[in-house]
Order: sequence, then structure tokens, then C-alpha cells
Amino acid sequence: MAVQLLKKASVLVVDDDADVLTSMAMLLRREVRLVHTEKNPERLPALLRQETFDLILLDMNYHRAVNTGNEGLYWLQQLRKLAPISAVLLITAYADIDLAIRGLKDGAVDFLVKPWRNDKLLTSLTEALSRRQATDKPINQSTKPTPLPLLGESTAMQTLRRTIEKIAPTDANVLILGENGTGKDVVARLIHAQSMRASQPFVAVDLGALSENLLESELFGYVKGAFTDARQDRVGRFEAAADGTLFLDEVGNLSLAGQTKLLTALQQRQVTRLGSHTPVPVDVRVVSATNAPLHQLVQTDRFRKDLVYRLNTIELTLPPLRERGDDIRLLAEHFLAQYAAKYGKPVPRLEGRALARLLNYRFPGNVRELQHTMERAVILSESSALTAEDLVFSSVETTLPAGPETTQLAELEKGTIQKVVDKHHGNITKAAKELGITRMALYRRLGKYDL
Repeated sequence: MAVQLLKKASVLVVDDDADVLTSMAMLLRREVRLVHTEKNPERLPALLRQETFDLILLDMNYHRAVNTGNEGLYWLQQLRKLAPISAVLLITAYADIDLAIRGLKDGAVDFLVKPWRNDKLLTSLTEALSRRQATDKPINQSTKPTPLPLLGESTAMQTLRRTIEKIAPTDANVLILGENGTGKDVVARLIHAQSMRASQPFVAVDLGALSENLLESELFGYVKGAFTDARQDRVGRFEAAADGTLFLDEVGNLSLAGQTKLLTALQQRQVTRLGSHTPVPVDVRVVSATNAPLHQLVQTDRFRKDLVYRLNTIELTLPPLRERGDDIRLLAEHFLAQYAAKYGKPVPRLEGRALARLLNYRFPGNVRELQHTMERAVILSESSALTAEDLVFSSVETTLPAGPETTQLAELEKGTIQKVVDKHHGNITKAAKELGITRMALYRRLGKYDL
């Protein structure tokens, strides 16, 4: 009975060591129904809104210079919220009994030390599943976590939220367009959460990460013996999302052959597993996303027009962060609070020049880049206030060379702004009003001229 329980389990392994992930995957692939590996714990919130796992193996340390286990304890706390029914086992290279006790008190069900013994690991997993079953809580029936909020008060974001409220309750397929880092995955999860299918699975697949050889088996599944390593039947993502939502991320990266296979499944509303000749009916709502210029790809015959029509009954375009105005400040403060809590630090405030620097930056990496910038600032800051110098962006701003006339006008503007700001003793609201511009526009100019 215990062996059968393990065979039906889904397992997530989180560790920053690629060798550990490979070893775990090789061992568990033969013992459990599904094993998923993740190197970056920052991706856990998004992953756990897409998938549900019976067991989670969580490493305690993710920075080589830090071996306190605090990161593992932080993520353990997060997992209790994101995956309240999943059994979490901590793994570490440091046999610290105090740390083990802390982890167990915080909700972990067991504690393993690297290097582990395979038989011991499998025994621990089986015992964890048995204890879960004894609580009378059915596997994979956990409370669904609340999706991340779509933060922002700009006109574009308010319009986007209203549109989502209108389209979510329908069964219409949705195509989400936008640059990298604009939050396409967040929007997809919100659409599902507000839909009539919210109680059913939300299954995501990154098409950009799939090779041509893996595409069919990942989307449509396979039967035992379909290929060398097919030791048992496996459902594909379409079947896993039955009655729910299938999120196809980076759909613009599909090859023409892959597009044809996807179109066939969508048109016929059925899939055929590799190695089988029996079609399986599927009822899914498809939400897809891409940062590729899909309509340009259609014009150059690199993307099928008929597939676009299947995907974009409703089309949403997410605005880049640089066009969202004061949302930059709102998001920056949100991330500061989030990472201050994570690293056990006081929430730092943004000094005026730091805020101006943020508002003046174009954020080619959008919200994701802002998030990483704020996390880096929290980690490295030694003060209660963040200065402009504390903000290190991941890419270098480029500006066009200025001619003599442009330089003279810039110096005149800079001098005028400096005088008005001094006149009002640094009161940005009064200074902006006298200059006849918005506070946000004044912040941009302060950053531009390093005032």
C-alpha cells in the first residue's frame, strides 16, 4: 500500500545545486508519478500557482557564502501559505540539530542531510505521504492559493483589470501580448482565478523551453513503450488541465510543425498520446502569452494565421513599466516591504533622488527588473533610506549624443528647476505646480539632471 502511495505522488525538488537536482530526478523518476526540479526558489510562488505537489524537498541554503539555513526557513514559511497540504522535507549539507528542530517546529515533516542514502530518502517520502493520508486530507485537494495581485493604479492597469473582470467569467481563449517581465503569467492566473473554471486545474507549460522532440509528449502525453524511457503511461498537459485552464507561455516560439500540432488539438478538442491511436476528448480553456511580435510573424509566414484566430478570441496587451507612471513607485515600495520581511530587515524608504532615478529609468526588463533591483538594494543597503547610489540596474542606460543647441536648452531647464525647487525648500508638489508640470515629470527631470 505504501509503495503504491508513492507511485501516485508528485514531487517537487528545490535546490540550487544542479547535480543534486539531476540525481534526485534520476532516482525519483522511477519511483513517483511526477518529479519536477527547480533551481531558483524565487520561482516557487509562480510554480505553485500552476502545479500542486504532494511532496516538496526543500534545500536550506541558496547562496554559497550563507550557510545559516535562514533562506530555507523563510521559504518553508512561504510554502505553508502557498502549498498548505504539501508535505515539506528539508535537505541540507549541514547536520545542525537546532536547525532541524526549528524546521520541524515551522511545519516540515522531516529533515534529510546531504549526501543522502537513496533507501532512506524513499522511506522518508513514503512515511511523509502516509502521515498526510492519516490526516484524512486527500492528496492534491489543497486550498488553492490566491493569485498575485495585479498592482498598479495607472490608467492602463485600471483598464486592464476591468477588462479581465469582463472576460474571465467567459470561456473565450485569451492571447496576452507584452514585453518580457510585464506580468503575463500573473494576468493568466488572474483570468483563471476569476473564471467559472477556478476550482479546476491551472496548468502552465513554457513552450519556449521545449525542444521539438519533447513538445508532443509534454502536451499530449504518451503510453508505456512509446519510446525507450516510456516505462509507464503519462498524461500530457492538455489532459492534466481537463475542465480547467491551460496556459501556453511563449507560444510565439513554436515551430511551424509545433503550431500545426497545437492547432489540430484545439480544432478537434482532443489529443492522442504518443504511441496510441485512441483520441482523448479534452475540455480546456486556453490562455496563451508571448513577447514576440506575433502579427508580424504572421505577415512573414512564420506563424499560422489560423492558429492566431484560435488563440486570440480576446487579445490583451500589457503596458511596459516605463509607460505606467507612478506605478513604478507603488511597485518599488511593495517589493521593498516584501524583501525587507524576507531578509529580516527594516523596510527602507526611498529618498527623493532615488525615486527620481527609478522614475527616469526605462526598465527594459519591466516589473521583473524592478523587483530584482529592489531585492538587491534591500540586501546591500546599510541604511534606513535608499539613495540613488543604492539602485543598481541590470542594464546600462543609453542616451543619444547632444548637440550644442540641445546642451544649452538642457542647462537652461536644469537651472530653472534648481531655482524653483530651492525656492520651495524641496517641496516637490509646490515646485511642480509653479513649473506647470506634474510631480512625476519633475521627478524625472531631477533624476535626469542629477539634482
